[in-house]
Amino acid sequence: MSQQSVPKLYEVYKDYFLIGAAVNPFTLTHDAELIKHHYNSLTAENEMKFISVHPEEDQYTWEKADQLMEFARANGKQVRGHTLVWHNQTPRWVFEDGKGGKADRETLLARMKSHIHTVVGRYKGEIYAWDVVNEAISDKGDEHLRPSLWLEIAGEDFIAKAFEYAHEADPSALLFYNDYNESDPVKREKIYKLVKSLKEKDVPIHGVGLQAHWSNFHPTYDEIKQAIERYASLDVQLHITEMDVSVFRFDDRRTDLTEPTEEMMEVQAERYEKMFEIFREYRSHITCVTFWGVSDRYTWLNNFPVRGRKNWPFVLDEQGQPKKSFWNIVNFK
Repeated sequence: MSQQSVPKLYEVYKDYFLIGAAVNPFTLTHDAELIKHHYNSLTAENEMKFISVHPEEDQYTWEKADQLMEFARANGKQVRGHTLVWHNQTPRWVFEDGKGGKADRETLLARMKSHIHTVVGRYKGEIYAWDVVNEAISDKGDEHLRPSLWLEIAGEDFIAKAFEYAHEADPSALLFYNDYNESDPVKREKIYKLVKSLKEKDVPIHGVGLQAHWSNFHPTYDEIKQAIERYASLDVQLHITEMDVSVFRFDDRRTDLTEPTEEMMEVQAERYEKMFEIFREYRSHITCVTFWGVSDRYTWLNNFPVRGRKNWPFVLDEQGQPKKSFWNIVNFK
């Protein structure tokens, strides 16, 4: 099927929400036409993370992030920034004092402020939303915040400080807290508690990012709805930030499949249809839905969490052609 005869996802959803994709230098080069055709919001998969743009204290490396921005400008695409503060993909120097010990709170916060002001400031007015703090909530049931060097050195207000610094750098940007397992009832309540506390302190936070790394098996539709309603009750915008629908259970160890089964695709298509039905139902709260990739040609789920296991989590296949899941989210009344 020729690309031009396929409905453009972002045009189908123009009255509902932005349709986004996570991109990287490979997909910007090899899937450029697909990106132009289907998506009107782009997120850098890794190229704006701390270690990518700021590997050394006195060194910034902008080439890959600028490549994305240039592509977006040339093609009229909006950009979501991802991510400013995270426990992963942050270089060690950020947390060290240069003498073999840990940095103190003042030093760490000064480095955070300088980093955020520099990165957000570089793209001020061009990046419409930022995932300011990523995955700060613990997965352990009795623990609220995830143990990290940010938390250990700076204390729990490192989260509020990050939002304050980002708002200083670009007062027009929408600022999001972003996390996974966001529809799990226990973790949902911890995310709700965090965002509620930030709003009560007048911290400039404007939204919650639901990563939506889901599968053919979980979460339930009721859990998705309950999460959306819970976060929306805080009067914030919601973005689906990293959506993919794995065809496997998380602990499925099979590595022998070179292509998905027909049953996998049928279930996935049904899941996508229902999930997008829910998103449309809550369009007054959800303002962007981003897939964590462009097509099945490339996904971070290949080899994760099972080495040697391939996955097919998107609505476009490895050739960029629409799958049944694509038609199920396009053909609605």
